[in-house]
Amino acid sequence: MPLHTRMLVGFLVGAGAGIAANVFAVDAGWLNALIGYVTDPVGQLFLRLLFMLVIPLVFSALVLGVVEIGDPRALGRIGGKTLVWILVVTACAVTIGLVAVNLLKPGQGLPPEVGQQLLAEASERAGEIAARREDISGIAILLNIVPRNPVAAAANGDLIAVMFFALMFGIAATVVRSEGTRSFVGAVQGVYDICLKLIGWVIQLAPYAVAALLFSITAKLGFDVLVQLARYVGTVVLALAIHFFVVFPLLLRAFGGMSPLAFFRGAEPALLTAFSTSSSSATLPTTLAVTEERLGVPRRVARFVCTLGATANMNGTALFEGVTVLFLAQFFGVELTLLQQVMILALCILGAVGAAGVPGGSLPVIAMILAMFGIPPEGIGLILGVDRFLDMCRTVVNVGGDMVGSVVIARSEARAEELQEVA
Repeated sequence: MPLHTRMLVGFLVGAGAGIAANVFAVDAGWLNALIGYVTDPVGQLFLRLLFMLVIPLVFSALVLGVVEIGDPRALGRIGGKTLVWILVVTACAVTIGLVAVNLLKPGQGLPPEVGQQLLAEASERAGEIAARREDISGIAILLNIVPRNPVAAAANGDLIAVMFFALMFGIAATVVRSEGTRSFVGAVQGVYDICLKLIGWVIQLAPYAVAALLFSITAKLGFDVLVQLARYVGTVVLALAIHFFVVFPLLLRAFGGMSPLAFFRGAEPALLTAFSTSSSSATLPTTLAVTEERLGVPRRVARFVCTLGATANMNGTALFEGVTVLFLAQFFGVELTLLQQVMILALCILGAVGAAGVPGGSLPVIAMILAMFGIPPEGIGLILGVDRFLDMCRTVVNVGGDMVGSVVIARSEARAEELQEVA
């Protein structure tokens, strides 16, 4: 049975059993014992396995991403344009997601006291983090981006500090051209490959974690949680659709000189492959062939932009991460200030670069961001059952963003070459 089918079965079993328990035995002692000694520990084990992989995955992915981009002076115009494209378009995607969540508020609807009770029960550590961050000023938050001790930052789960350190490390690795640096980059590639394999093993446990975590939540809340989950799925799909069908066509028209309809017709094979595989990396061969042969992008541009984009240009993933974090904050009744939401935006942009281009690769990053802002990471169990479908949708946006970027950068390169010839 495919993994996504098993996750759906786990979702249905956990939700169905939890709702039944809520209806018929909500005050029973055996239910509290089952949650406390069986379902909660199973869910906690899954979350701990995800947390275990966050730091090595994000560090290795960001270092490799920067090294692949390389020194813009050495790579020429294409490297710099690709870097700008990734940052600007990903920021636009996350902004759309955050605006959609703040307008639609899919996580609201629970009585405040229920949300606070869940917050207290679900994660003592998350509550401690929230209390510790309440009195931190904006200047202190900005200063804390630069870690005094990167090892301590990793131990404390300070993800943005670890990301900053990884970015600096990657930039230095591109500047220092030595045998030792090449060996180091090879070792980091090995760490990244190991993390991908471990994520694959951990995700195999997801069906059981889905059933356990969803049982615990639905046994306490009943049918209301499923209504809010449907609103969450609708919010994610709507935000992805706006980015895919509004932002991308505008960029194609304004900067790519291509008809959006012509683009979608040409890109169809890659988009269908992305939807079916839920993996930007697995879709890459099709993406390259389509971009060169059907969209007419020069090979040197297509190979650079699409290959880098398969690991670094994750518009849909960044949008999904932002929506998920804010949805769970609303669900648990955690108030986030505007500054905290801006920080989440920045984390999602960098976290999308650090997310593996495989199914479920963004889950470790989401879990760590949740804990950073005092949101119980156990809430990730709510979205695991529907994550496969959302993963398919956001992978289409990721791959589409790579191809749109290739078209835009190729046109920009053609103009630059024309100006050079005239000069």
